[in-house]
Amino acid sequence: MVKSEEKKTTAAKAADTKKTAASEKKTAVKTTAAKKPAARKPAAAKKAVQEPEATVTIQYAGRQIVAKEVLEAAKKAYAQLRQGSEIKTIELYIKPEENAAYYVANGEGCDEFKVEF
Repeated sequence: MVKSEEKKTTAAKAADTKKTAASEKKTAVKTTAAKKPAARKPAAAKKAVQEPEATVTIQYAGRQIVAKEVLEAAKKAYAQLRQGSEIKTIELYIKPEENAAYYVANGEGCDEFKVEF
């Protein structure tokens, strides 16, 4: 009887081994089927084009006028005249023969909108 029990346990072990091998194969098939090809990563975002640093200088009658400085003076003058108003747009008209610049802020212009340099 011992031999028949050994045969049963050996047969049971063999059956378990077959089941385990079969389940491992199924698991392997499932995992490979579940894996999808990696999604393409979007191309690296293009770096924003950086504007070059620029300076505009007007030379007239032996004088030099830096446009950026005149623009900043116009912004300050507008802020003093119209306190609490935000500048959305500004246009600057430099008249070197008058040693002055006139500006239009937010589509509004008047004689007070003048900067002397």
